[in-house]
Amino acid sequence: MSLRTLLGGGRRLMGRGEAELIPQGRMSGPMPWVIAIMVAMTAIALAAGLALGNAVSAARAEIEGGVTIQIVEPRADLRAKQAKRAVAAIKDLPGIAGLRLVPQTELDALIEPWLGTGIDDATGTAIPIPALIDVRLDRQATPARLAAMEQAVMPVAPSAKIDAQSNWLKPVFDAMVSLQLLAMVLVGLLALALAAAVLLAARSALGANRDTIEIVHLLGGTDAQVARVFQRSIGYDAAGGGAVGLVLAMVVIFALGRRFAGLGAGLVDNGALIWSDWLLLALVPLLATLLAMVTARLTVMHALRKML
Repeated sequence: MSLRTLLGGGRRLMGRGEAELIPQGRMSGPMPWVIAIMVAMTAIALAAGLALGNAVSAARAEIEGGVTIQIVEPRADLRAKQAKRAVAAIKDLPGIAGLRLVPQTELDALIEPWLGTGIDDATGTAIPIPALIDVRLDRQATPARLAAMEQAVMPVAPSAKIDAQSNWLKPVFDAMVSLQLLAMVLVGLLALALAAAVLLAARSALGANRDTIEIVHLLGGTDAQVARVFQRSIGYDAAGGGAVGLVLAMVVIFALGRRFAGLGAGLVDNGALIWSDWLLLALVPLLATLLAMVTARLTVMHALRKML
């Protein structure tokens, strides 16, 4: 770089607060692509955390007052009689919002993927399938309410087993919450990695343009003007890389969504992203650009104070 070019760049910097201290084509260096990868991974991790949160919230709201009664009786005729007597005993209890004896055909459909078809009690070789009664309470299924229900059912259906749905699904919910926390931690770590990458890039650019910056200072340029040049350059790269990363993340999210939609599972269906989730995902590249610009400015300002 000639002295005339340096002087011209210094005058432009002092006059308009702009200069090309880092001459490079946009999206030509490694930094935009590093930011694109970071944004894509952050958006995917955030989408996973939001989907898990939606699934847990919806499932908990749905089964909060759910109680399942199993009639564990080997003989089919006694099992059916006990199930009918249990239904009659429960429907008169206070706080019952819904009550349904699950049909045998529905039970057969549930176990068909595991035991196959052609299950017939008449052969004497079939596995006894408990009768199921689905109870919905108007409030949470507390231990006191379960005890009252057990007192009403046990005299007429001694083989009954009463469970709150929230109890036997608690390990599943705990595992999903742990995965959600892991996704949020991953988002934070990726943000730190992005800031570290910008910090290293800014320091490298400062070292490569040290002589130019010293001459610009001699011509009257301030630290804030020099920092603004680096901040703007990093901002352009971060914006371009963030847009590319968001597009890549959307492709992955939609592809995974179609895969999981084919499972037809209740928890998966409840984990669909809502409009506010999509808004948060759209903000990821904007926040990444802002983080990169702030990091670049603070890094350059700190290095310039130590330089001169």
